[in-house]
Amino acid sequence: MEDDSEPEQSSWAHLPDVCLRHVFHWLDDRDRSRAALVCKKWSCVMYSGSLWRRRTITFYGRPSRAHTLELQSALWYVKKFGKYLEHLEIKLLNPYNTAFTQKFQVTMKGLLSHLGKCNSRLVSLSIKYLELDCLIWKNAVRTQFIKNLATFLKRMSKQLDYLNLKGARVTLEEGCELLNSLSCLTNKSFVSEINIEDFFSLHPPVYSSTLFHQAMSKLRSLVILSLNYNCISDELLDILRKHSAHSLCTLNIKCHILDPHGQVVWGMSWANLAKRAPKLNVNFFFERVMKHDHLARILLVEIPVRSISLRSCYFSDPDWTMRPTLTNLLPAYWHVLQKLTLELNNDHELLDDELLQLILSCKRLLFLKVWAFLSVTFMERLLQNRAERKCILTTIKVRIYMARQESSEEDRLLCDIYRKFKYLIDSELNYFVITYPMV
Repeated sequence: MEDDSEPEQSSWAHLPDVCLRHVFHWLDDRDRSRAALVCKKWSCVMYSGSLWRRRTITFYGRPSRAHTLELQSALWYVKKFGKYLEHLEIKLLNPYNTAFTQKFQVTMKGLLSHLGKCNSRLVSLSIKYLELDCLIWKNAVRTQFIKNLATFLKRMSKQLDYLNLKGARVTLEEGCELLNSLSCLTNKSFVSEINIEDFFSLHPPVYSSTLFHQAMSKLRSLVILSLNYNCISDELLDILRKHSAHSLCTLNIKCHILDPHGQVVWGMSWANLAKRAPKLNVNFFFERVMKHDHLARILLVEIPVRSISLRSCYFSDPDWTMRPTLTNLLPAYWHVLQKLTLELNNDHELLDDELLQLILSCKRLLFLKVWAFLSVTFMERLLQNRAERKCILTTIKVRIYMARQESSEEDRLLCDIYRKFKYLIDSELNYFVITYPMV
């Protein structure tokens, strides 16, 4: 007898659209394309804007067929789904020659041009570590890329809220041109977050540039600003006080040994900004700037410092000592400092007592990361004080440098310390401590 009943449908056919979108969210482009061919319902769901709001496009510098397809895929995506895009991240990994940077520039020209015409939703753009001062960027290619990017930023200036150009390494004039692009339509920009860390090449004294001050004066509602210390000046702080004090929450400031950092910035300028911007927190990241007199010129008591990172990057210099920094400079922030990172090659001085005293004096310190020459007993003393509620640390990450290869005795002592404070560590702390031979 012939069965006239309809074939039984899979349970997938009855899934609500919201469930399908959640599943499709985890698929890559190839699998999404295949899924769209299953049925009309799946094809319609695949064109839901929520699936295409965020995109990371990675261009791999090393030659291969797969990496060549990435260039084509980027353009295909923007033409197909670019109108839905809200958050775009472009990654350029290890470009290997001038031919590749030429292809990248041409691809980005088409991508940005099409996106500028079809998209009215983009609020976030990140293109990090372009390193445009490298020799693989021919002058003509570099100039054209910056021109295309500036044109795109002009088109997006009214809607863009976040811009990250960290590591672009452009000239001062090119950098100011890109910043001015954000405000060319209305002579002011309301972008809330900008990252221009390592934005300028050749470590110029940006703090004295009128061009830079004019560009920054057009940014009117900054919430988060990341930049290098060679951009900091009384003029910049005054610009932020006048135009962004109502919104400014975070300043991330990197100071590298090669950056000019000898400029005089008055404490009164910081005090005026902090008074007008009561939500402001300042995070400092120092790389190989370790001498006390250099740090003392930068770390003024008027600054509302939330976080300090001091990294010597394995370099050891007998001319610098951390003791006066730990005992005289950092304690000034006892009432505001919440995060402290120290990566020191202090093989010429022991700092156990000074570091412990600093931790106990900072009443709001929650995060501690230390890579340094320390005694194992330092950890026992620190945990004992934490158990007695003399500090409020919630994260402790310590790498104890050793001057010899053999560290079995120190490792055994660390295990004993862990067992002694096991309940505290397991219940209240994000805790990680190891020994590390520095030989």
